[in-house]
Amino acid sequence: MKYHLLGRTGLYVSEMCLGTMTFGNQGFWEVMGGLDQASVTEQVKFAFDKGINFIDTANVYSLGQSEMRIGEAIKTLGLPRDELVIATKATGIMNELPNGRGQSRYHLMNEVNASLRRLQLDHIDLYQLHGFDPLTPLEESLETLNDLVRSGKIRYIGVCNMASWQIMKALAISDSRNWSRFISVQAYYTLAGRDLEREVIPLIQDQSLGLMVWSPLAGGLLSGKFNQQGKNLEQSRRNSFDFPIVDKTRASNCIKAMQPIAERLQASVAQIALAWLLGQPSVTSVIIGARKLSQLKENIAATSINLSDEDRNTLNKVSTLPPEYPGWMLETQGKYRATPPLKD
Repeated sequence: MKYHLLGRTGLYVSEMCLGTMTFGNQGFWEVMGGLDQASVTEQVKFAFDKGINFIDTANVYSLGQSEMRIGEAIKTLGLPRDELVIATKATGIMNELPNGRGQSRYHLMNEVNASLRRLQLDHIDLYQLHGFDPLTPLEESLETLNDLVRSGKIRYIGVCNMASWQIMKALAISDSRNWSRFISVQAYYTLAGRDLEREVIPLIQDQSLGLMVWSPLAGGLLSGKFNQQGKNLEQSRRNSFDFPIVDKTRASNCIKAMQPIAERLQASVAQIALAWLLGQPSVTSVIIGARKLSQLKENIAATSINLSDEDRNTLNKVSTLPPEYPGWMLETQGKYRATPPLKD
């Protein structure tokens, strides 16, 4: 297991992060996995023993059950707190009351305390805004997060699923007021869905932010077990919850390109998809979640796969994004500065 610095901090996190959307069975979230406490404890132990020090959850996952089961697993296993980096999030719907969602000071303050109780911890290492709140001014949310960092309840702050202009606006606000700034972005990024490369990854590189990747197998679509229409004869949550949105023709072409590479390396298609992500220069940590321990074992084993330059070129070619404006115009206009002028 390799470790990378998270953004411009001195904090090292494992290249794979244990995803916990499958932990718990409350309401809608049961379709994601429905794992009970024994299964959660088993996964947490296996991941920790394999060198994963990074665990990501959210208050909305099974309406708090995921956090509760993580906290109980850490306590039962006696895992050392100073060897764990615990990340959680807030923004989503926790109840149907008027202030049961969003990024208001009221809601964030309440949810930090609730998450700490469920996790049985005295601080959260990375607290993330779980999307964009169109009603709450960014200044209110960012000042609240800054106060929470100063209080010691959280150590760092991050953001999920925002547009590049929203992230940059938030960074500018924080910098102008000398507040704690986002250190990481959590976003969807796969071989079959490279949209992040248009705007967000250039921002990540420019601002030295960490990148945490969710759904690295596109909701299981890149496991190689689905047909061209995205259907799987085996039990799969994508059969009933077709998310994230993926161009299935593009995904099918990617799978066809990965299959001979997987056969040659004696790996699974899923492991090749993960290995491609692990080698992307902007990626800090890939979040892996699993219904079964066997799936977790397979995913973690992808860290030992080394793709050749030829393999990467093949995968890059089949998954290349179609040109879009203004990207193609910027590339065209930038060519005249790509090489220095010749001297007589």
